[in-house]
Amino acid sequence: MMVSQLALVYGAYLLATASPGPSNMAIMGVAMRDGRRPALVLAAGVMTGSLCWAMLAATGLSAVLATYAQALWAIKIVGGVYMLYLALRAGKSALRTSAATPGMAARRDARPYRALYRQGVLMHLGNPKAIMSWMAIMSLGLRQGAPEDVLPAIIGGCALLGVTIFGGYALLFSTAPMIAFYTRVRRWIEGVLALLFALAGLELLISRGS
Repeated sequence: MMVSQLALVYGAYLLATASPGPSNMAIMGVAMRDGRRPALVLAAGVMTGSLCWAMLAATGLSAVLATYAQALWAIKIVGGVYMLYLALRAGKSALRTSAATPGMAARRDARPYRALYRQGVLMHLGNPKAIMSWMAIMSLGLRQGAPEDVLPAIIGGCALLGVTIFGGYALLFSTAPMIAFYTRVRRWIEGVLALLFALAGLELLISRGS
């Protein structure tokens, strides 16, 4: 029974994290633009945000948040505004006609990884869908009569899957062929990222009352 429950939980988490979304697209963009290490730092931030919601869901605090409309409303507002900020930044990059010069690349390499890590954390913490996803995952795995060791198995297994998926995006899209592809179609990629972030932000802001 426990094996089948965990398989269901892992399958749900895999579908939720592997499908393209703002976090995955951001990791892809950073990997192709800035390289492997910055993308891995961003992925670590995303994973940290995911684990924060996992711990909240495990303790039942996310259910408390979900029952208070004002709490979810505040999270949606903050998340929506932050997504629009990311859209603006990606849009400005798309409007640049020339690729980054060596001097720009050097300054970008010197940029603190802390900013990338913080971006990853905020993207996930500002997404109320992450709360609902983890609540659904916990409800699938923590059924009545579930053994005590199922909770560590859920969090640990999902953490391993998340590291594999988000890290995989960072590693795959920082390869030489992908970087060369990005160089050719940089403005299109940044434009798509800007559109995706804008749509995600507007969706959060428009649905704030629901």
